[in-house]
Amino acid sequence: MQPKLVPNLLLAKSYERNQQSWKGSYTLVGHTANVIKAITTIIDTLGDRLINQFGLNCSLKELTATAKLAGYIHDWGKANDHFQGVVRQNIDNAEPKRYLLNNPQLIRHETASMLLAWEFKEWLQKSEGDFMTALAAAGGHHLKLGGRSGKCTDELGEIRQAGDNKIYLYTLTSNNKYYPSFKGLIHYGMKELGLPKPKLSKKPSIVWTVKDIKTKQNEIIEAYESWQYDPAALVAVIKALVISGDAIASAIAQTNFSMEDFITNKSISKTLDEEKLQQVIDNRLDGKILRPFQEHLGNSQARVTLGRAGCGTGKTLGAYNWAKSKAIGRKLIFCYPTTGTSTEGFIDYVHNQLDSVLLHSRADVDLAQLNLYTTGEEEDAEDNEIATKLESFKAWGKESIVCTVDTVLGMIQCNRKPLYLFPVIAQSAFVFDEVHCYDDRLFGALLRFLEVVKAPILLMSASFLPWQLEAIKKAVGEKLEVIQGSKELESYSRYNFHYYQQPDWQRVETELSNGGKVLWVCNQVNTAIDVYNEAKSKGLNALLYHSRYRYEDRVKHHRAVVDAFKPENKQPILAIATQVAEMSLDLSATLLVSQIAEPAGLIQRLGRLNRKYCEKALDAIFYPDDKVGFPYSQKQLDEGKKLIESFSKEVTQAQLAQWLENIEDNRQPETNSVLLDGEWRTYPTSLREAGFNITVLLEQDFSKIKSIPSKELPRYTVPIPAKNTQTWQRHKFYPIAPSNLWGYTLELGAFEIKEGKQI
Repeated sequence: MQPKLVPNLLLAKSYERNQQSWKGSYTLVGHTANVIKAITTIIDTLGDRLINQFGLNCSLKELTATAKLAGYIHDWGKANDHFQGVVRQNIDNAEPKRYLLNNPQLIRHETASMLLAWEFKEWLQKSEGDFMTALAAAGGHHLKLGGRSGKCTDELGEIRQAGDNKIYLYTLTSNNKYYPSFKGLIHYGMKELGLPKPKLSKKPSIVWTVKDIKTKQNEIIEAYESWQYDPAALVAVIKALVISGDAIASAIAQTNFSMEDFITNKSISKTLDEEKLQQVIDNRLDGKILRPFQEHLGNSQARVTLGRAGCGTGKTLGAYNWAKSKAIGRKLIFCYPTTGTSTEGFIDYVHNQLDSVLLHSRADVDLAQLNLYTTGEEEDAEDNEIATKLESFKAWGKESIVCTVDTVLGMIQCNRKPLYLFPVIAQSAFVFDEVHCYDDRLFGALLRFLEVVKAPILLMSASFLPWQLEAIKKAVGEKLEVIQGSKELESYSRYNFHYYQQPDWQRVETELSNGGKVLWVCNQVNTAIDVYNEAKSKGLNALLYHSRYRYEDRVKHHRAVVDAFKPENKQPILAIATQVAEMSLDLSATLLVSQIAEPAGLIQRLGRLNRKYCEKALDAIFYPDDKVGFPYSQKQLDEGKKLIESFSKEVTQAQLAQWLENIEDNRQPETNSVLLDGEWRTYPTSLREAGFNITVLLEQDFSKIKSIPSKELPRYTVPIPAKNTQTWQRHKFYPIAPSNLWGYTLELGAFEIKEGKQI
């Protein structure tokens, strides 16, 4: 029984017509060798730090043996006629070709890798590595094993309707000899892994029917039911090494770089020293001296430190002083909760100070708007697949990475980018800012990270609730050091609370007439637009800022608000915003107007009032929100009102933190992790709790954006409420919001249209 396609060479990658030398790294043996080289180079470069960073109790030799075995078998499943037909679409004399849209492969190649390796297990088990761990890592290297659409399915690969019900394997020829290219793979394993000549009690298959595939899947799943995989961290590390090693090997193979040189000299070996971090500190101090709180952070003796301090008290500078003792010989990853706070932290502290990178999904848009490109990364090759692939690895060679928390904690839920960044995560010190604003799912991921990663870590927050503190202590499993912010700064009387049934426009106008700067925070975008329109009708100098703009427009509105509140800008201003003001706006208002919200959010909003203390308390005006349930429940609104009504005199940051920490709250964060708890399963799932919004493109933009590269699309995306979008057309996975339902202006952003009217 022979397939119609009989290739003289087994390929691992698609043939490109313009590729001059494609045979080596494009072949199955060549690519396998490159992946093992990448994995071993990463391990050799990190050395014992890889063991220590994750608290592994195995030797580096044992770790290397299992990772190499996983890398060796990860693409075995490409030795079949379905896959070889796909990668030969551009080879003229290769028949039959296979086109995925109308003739998909019966099973994915990594599923086939598991099944084929299972047939060779009595030989592969003679490797020094652990076979079952390697098999799971190999099968999950494309993050599609055991789950689909973020949900567990327990499927060891999907069987598709492929137009035929069998798949031919290039293992043995008709005279029962190893197929020439597969024989090369066998010989490579003998050489690289020290395996003996294979002797199997049952010869390997040359064809699988659907029934055969199901039988083998069940055998493997049954074997994993009794699998002793403890510790989970070791399995996670092996999986991450295979995923990052395969990704970098695939990318480097298409360039002129030396893989060893790129991984060692040009990337993960580049770390921080004390002089570089002192430069950041000195530049920010501008001749001043560190506050005692900032000094105490730098003197912390604990591996995990908690910095508890209010808004505007210098936590970020203190964090860099902490890094001056904890991040030497490491990379530093500074994690913020949002893209906006990440960008501000990058600009204010490390841009042009350290060899650094801003890393989040919309970083390119933010930096382009601020004219901060200095490296030529935005050259004409934006459509080049090589440049797009390599973009995932730009952080490997940086000493400092500023990013959203998703970029690190996403690893816990098998998100792709953090796994690509694994060699960086494996040797970094970490700062997590604004921890108090994490939702239960994100906080649960932080707890699992603290449980597994034994690196120097600084957690910063305006407050730590008792249940959070206890959960952190349990996860870390060793002594913590909690460093309080400046008691003097937090004891200043900063706020006077006022609660009215309706907003006091007269007080706002008086403040502006006196040259003040007013921040007005609403709970919904539509409410903010209504307030803005009323302000304009009164002739006030107003700016509108919320999340429902095209991202590139949102960056402009963000920058306009921040610039308007700078001390050198003397013009009075009224900025009307939504929850985006709670963290991403580094400004100091002279009057705050806010709808009642949940307590932690109100405290964050107050952090924008009198931020640069003016030696007296300033007014904060609060009024109710009658739109219960979006985004706050009645209970949350009641608690927010209770907070405001608890204070009749001037209020300090210390009092607010104490009030919040006294709330009876025994929440149980979601700590399930696919990477750590999924056993053999490896699939991505959500890091955060589901939100109210969905990210879309606008129909009115479609003619302009339909032909641009995917990496450019984020600048045109808009978040809108996730309702009735299932039937909308899609472009590159983004729903397209119809023009008859959603309008847009640069001034107001996106707005819903019903019966021809804006609402």
